[in-house]
Amino acid sequence: MSDQFTAWLRTIVPAAWSALIAWLINAGAPGWLTDPLGDAQDVIVVPLVLAVVYAGLRKVEPHLPPWATRVLLGSNTPPTYPTE
Repeated sequence: MSDQFTAWLRTIVPAAWSALIAWLINAGAPGWLTDPLGDAQDVIVVPLVLAVVYAGLRKVEPHLPPWATRVLLGSNTPPTYPTE
């Protein structure tokens, strides 16, 4: 697998998990929490969840078994970037 594809996977897969989590939050959150946001809740919740999930996955990645890293991040191997 190329480094470019690995980098793409390791960006897209956590984003997909974040979208799922944000959807679950919007679907199950109490009205008093989401009603004040109005139509902006999707615009606010998704990026916020993405930031938290992405940072959290990067922090726990060294402690995860390889199979969990593949499921949560899309690849067990981080891409390598050439130095100039």
